[in-house]
Amino acid sequence: MLQDSTILVTGGTGSFGNSFVPMTLARYNPRKIIIFSRDEMKQWEMAKKFGGDDRVRFFIGDVRDKDRLYRALDGVDFVVHAAATKIVPTAEYNPFECVKTNINGAMNLIDACIDKGVKRVVALSTDKASSPINLYGATKLASDKLFVAGNSYSGSHATRFSVVRYGNVMGSRGSVIPFFLSIRSKGVLPITDDRMTRFMISLEEGVNLVWHAFEDMEGGEIYIKKIPSMKVTDLARVLAPEARQDFIGIRPGEKLHEQMISAEDSYYTYEYADHFKILPAIYDWAESAERIKQGKKVEPGFVYSSDTNSEWMTDADMARWLEANEEKIGSF
Repeated sequence: MLQDSTILVTGGTGSFGNSFVPMTLARYNPRKIIIFSRDEMKQWEMAKKFGGDDRVRFFIGDVRDKDRLYRALDGVDFVVHAAATKIVPTAEYNPFECVKTNINGAMNLIDACIDKGVKRVVALSTDKASSPINLYGATKLASDKLFVAGNSYSGSHATRFSVVRYGNVMGSRGSVIPFFLSIRSKGVLPITDDRMTRFMISLEEGVNLVWHAFEDMEGGEIYIKKIPSMKVTDLARVLAPEARQDFIGIRPGEKLHEQMISAEDSYYTYEYADHFKILPAIYDWAESAERIKQGKKVEPGFVYSSDTNSEWMTDADMARWLEANEEKIGSF
């Protein structure tokens, strides 16, 4: 599907974009991938990785600016929406800015994609959008709802919108693994709570889920990959076995456990071999055979949470991943 196409990635200089672009170039050989973001220095640093590959283009812009989106989307076939204000404490203390990017930016992109005739859009979401307790999660839940409803909002236009939902992305910029590695030489690792658990997904798995969404989507689906969980204390022990663990208490807006499917979502959720799919509650889309395909409906009240997950990452699994990704950690 993506062969010989033009793809735009909002927020494309982040951890996801730095994995998605080279992987997609290698697998699909698209005509062009456009990196749309507002940080010229990150674009300059990223451009150096591709050595003048004329399939990779860079476009300075902000999803808050609808006019700039209209210009950037000219001739674009597919969009991955990765732009977001996503650090939980930053969102708590700068709520207006978080809303402008995560909600207003989503509305701008939906309008622009419909008007410019984009074929398919996949928006990246987060576990924090499921039963949100912080502003970041609340804005991403609103964003998810906007992209789902965008499929009816497009009217006679053919643009389709879907969402992929991730947990903790291992090694991504600003996440716990590079943070622990950066301070382990001090001999103390700060941990909010000894009960805390997190889902573990690699960037490569995240990219594969986006590719699957583009191939599978009819519009309005939320895709969640089946991935293992790990206790944060176990993760810290693997990263720094000699370091003392200092329990500092939960930060504003932080959850003990990650949740990607709530009990309320279970009535519209279907299970597949390696992922789940939440279908839209609006219209009759949750009963749509085209969307369900070969899925099996989960039990009412089912919750997909990192503390009750059936699959867990072992210390050996994490150690192997760290060894394989040592050079990349913190550079995404």
